[in-house]
Formats: sequence, structure tokens, C-alpha cells
Amino acid sequence: MFKVNIAGKTHTLSEKTPILNLIDNSAKEFVVAKVNNRLRELTYELSFEANVELLNLKTSDGVKVYETSLRYLLAMAFHNLYPDYQIKISYAISRSLLVSVVEPKVTIDKKMLNAVVAELDRLVQADLPFERTVMSKEDAYDYFVKQKQVDKADALQYRPEKTCHFYRCGDYLNYMYGYMVPSTGYISQYKLFCYDGHIIAQYPRYEADGKIPEFNDEPTFSKVLKNAHKWAKICNAEIISKMNEHIVEDTYVDFINMNETLHNDMLHELGDRIAGDIENIRLICIAGPSSSGKTTFSNRLRIELMSRGIKPLRISLDMYYKNRDDIPVDEFGQKDFEHINALDVDLFNEHMAALIDGEEVELPNYQFEQGRAEKGFLTKIGPDTPIIIEGIHALNDQLSYAIPKHQKFKIYIAPQFQINIDYHNPISYTDIRLLRRIVRDKKYRGASAERTLDMWPSVRRGEFKWIYPYQEGCNYVYNSALTYELCVLKKYALPALQEVKADSPYYITANRLIKFLKYFKDMEDKWVPCNSLLREFIGGSCFAEVDE
Repeated sequence: MFKVNIAGKTHTLSEKTPILNLIDNSAKEFVVAKVNNRLRELTYELSFEANVELLNLKTSDGVKVYETSLRYLLAMAFHNLYPDYQIKISYAISRSLLVSVVEPKVTIDKKMLNAVVAELDRLVQADLPFERTVMSKEDAYDYFVKQKQVDKADALQYRPEKTCHFYRCGDYLNYMYGYMVPSTGYISQYKLFCYDGHIIAQYPRYEADGKIPEFNDEPTFSKVLKNAHKWAKICNAEIISKMNEHIVEDTYVDFINMNETLHNDMLHELGDRIAGDIENIRLICIAGPSSSGKTTFSNRLRIELMSRGIKPLRISLDMYYKNRDDIPVDEFGQKDFEHINALDVDLFNEHMAALIDGEEVELPNYQFEQGRAEKGFLTKIGPDTPIIIEGIHALNDQLSYAIPKHQKFKIYIAPQFQINIDYHNPISYTDIRLLRRIVRDKKYRGASAERTLDMWPSVRRGEFKWIYPYQEGCNYVYNSALTYELCVLKKYALPALQEVKADSPYYITANRLIKFLKYFKDMEDKWVPCNSLLREFIGGSCFAEVDE
């Protein structure tokens, strides 16, 4: 006999019982569960004392399971309709999925879209069960080779475990590297439409309260992602197995330098853009989500401009924090240092306007330990000296209201990866930023991975509120992704993540990150240049002393 606490009730059981048998989920509201702090599918059979928490689409873990299941359903629909075509699923603009046909010169038109939507609707209405099955890695490899899915077969050679958990739905079989909902009937919420020869697939998001958010066309970012996809092909790294080949075949030094050269080229392009309008540009505004590499980027941009005879003044927005007692609080009653009103916006505008007018200004020197600003240093700039500012609110015109728009050059920076485990399983660029931050916080702040994971939801809320609404209005998007970086980050991130205990509330996230990191082969970091953006996270940056 054992007791199970679930949905406010305690059940005394004497035999294995699926979670679904203990709840009323006729509305299919719940998609997955936490069982004693481990993520489990709703078909999981309980056979021990357990506390069960049911998760819906208002939770991050719930949405991940839903998205994984939707990708399975999309792959199944294409398999049923177009068995000779392979599709690739990537992350796209407006937090959606992009479905492309891998075969060259095949674009998706309205007729194909309508057929796919009809097949998805049919599968959902049929409410077919997803049956979990175990297969040896060798048998899985043979199966995928037979199915001409070489991308999936090649990925398996880097899987450390000897078995794979497949999901069968009718006659269709696939491996999705994640948990699934119980049946196709759960995947009833999606919006599909044609977009530039592909399909955009929208699905519910936890940050939209479990609903499908309004689609925001972002042409600037669409071009960046398109270029990222082309780049992954150029450097032969669009899927993990191809990336790992650089290490197996000892071409990783070339691989590293190709990616660093791409960053150099983007900096050169930026330098041309700014130098071409230097008579007007007075404020260069840099913003991006956490762990995008803003510090290294702003230093490298400063040097790029110096090489053209332009000597910018770099100012940190952190200097303009209000005294700690004047910082607003968030909905949880905590000091909200990411709110724009945490900054002395009026003083910032007064100083920027005065500097641009050629006046001498005493910049503040904020002391974080004391939580207040002290007297800083006097500075004055010439008529051809632009000011570089970097921070969460840099793209928001509310921050720099006193500066005319034509005098501002806005740069959004973020890693925009287009890398997959295989064609059906893309890698989240949010996860890559999280790994960067875990490594950096461990090295420079002595913070455990658990501490970083604890702060991450608050960081993400700030990004959705203060960064993403202003990204599309920028003058330039700098893709700070280095395609090789996960092979380097792995050896720093894995030990930190493995310290997270099984009873930690962050174990589920840590375990998920560990599982996909294990697919990457280790790459030596001695060839990573000292001015590389990656050095901001792993250490050894030539800019470290500059920023102290």
C-alpha cells in the first residue's frame, strides 16, 4: 500500500496506477506532471509514495511538452502526406516554429499548407495514443537509416545511453528528445500559415497565460534567422553530428576562426554604417537579453570605431541607478532593478544632452554595496565623439527622451542560433543564453547553477517587459551566436549543472540541459581568441581589466 497526493486529494493505492487514472482530465487541461520533483508523463505509472503536481500550459515545463508533441504531430502529418519529403523544424520569429522542406527547390504553398492543416485536424480528432517504447541505440540507428533519416541516425552515435525512448502513434515512429502528451487529442491549439515558402506554426505560450500569442511579423529578425540558417550550412554545423565532425576530423581550429571572422565582418559592417552617418549619430544604444555578450561587443565596437578615427565615450547605464530606497518594487514585493524607473532617467537625459552640446559633466559613480551614487569624474566630449550606452533599456526611447531620434543608432544583440539535434529537434537559443549565464556566474560571481536557475524566471520576465517590445525598431541586429560555442561551454556547464541535487526545485531544468549537452563533443578552448565574445563567459578575455 502507498499514498499519492494529487489535485488536493490523497489516494491509497495497492498496485501500479497511471496518473491519468487518478484525475479528471476530460478537458485535457493538464499536459504533464511533476512526481516527487521529477517530470513525468501523464501515462506514468505510480508505484510508490508520491506528491504529484499537475502542469498546464501556463507553465514553462508544460509548454515544452506541448511544443515537443506538436513537432511530432507536424512530422507525422508530413510523413503521411509527403513520404518522400523530409522537413526541418526550427525556432522562428514571434516565438513560433518554422517548418521547411529539406529537399532543395521545394517551397510550401497554400495547397500544401491546407493539406497539412487538414491532416493535423484529422489526427487531433482521432485522439490517437502516443505509445512509449524502448529501442536499443543500434536498432534505432538501423531503423533511421532504413527510413532515410540520416540526420537522426548520425545524432545517435553521440548519445551516451545504450537505449532510446521512441513514441509510436499508429504506424508512425519517431524520437523527439523530450516528454509527450498522452494522445494527439491534446494538441488542439495551433495556428499555421505560409511564410516565405515555409510554414509558421504557432502554439500556446506560458508567458501568454497558456494562449497562442498574437503573431508579430519581425522582418529584421526574420532576415537574421535566415542568414543564421545559411551560415550553419556554410560552416557545416546545422545539426549536432555535423558540428561534432569538426572535432573528430581535427578541423575545429578552422571552425572556430570561421565563426570569429563572421563576428569581425559584422563589426566591420557596423563600423561602415556608423561612420557613414557620424555627423548625425550622437548616441549608440546597445541592448539585448541576458548573456548576449553586450560587454565584449561594446568594447569591440568601440575599437572598430577607433580604427576609423572615431573615439567614442562608453557609459554604463548602471551608473544611473537611483538610491536603493527609491527603487520600485515588483509584484512580489522585491526591489525591481530591471524597471526603467529604477534609473534616474531625468538625470541621464540631462547629462547626455549636456555632453552632446559640448558641456562638461560630472558622471555619477554608483556604489552597489552602499546602494547609492557618489561623485564620479568630470568628462567632456568633442563634436565628433559618439556616446555608447549599453543596458536593458537602451533601445527604449523613454530612456533617452531628450535626444532626437535621428541622433540615435540602436543595436540589438542576441545569439540567434539555427542549430538542431536533428531535423525535427531544434536547440533553443534561450537555453544557450542560460548556459552562458550559468558558466559566467559560476566563474566570476561564485554563484551555483541553482542560484542562476533561481533568478532566471525573473530575468525572463524583465526581458519580455523591457527588451523584446523594442527590438524590431533597431538599426542593426548583431547575431552574437558562435556556432561552435556549445562544444566549449559543455565542459564548464556540465559540472555546474550536475551539482544540482535531485530534491532541488531546479533539478528538472538542470537535467534537461544536461541531456542535450551530452550530445556535443568537447572542444579545446585554447584556440578561442582573447577578444572573442565567448571569453566573456569562460574567462581569459583581454577586456576583463578594462571593465573592472
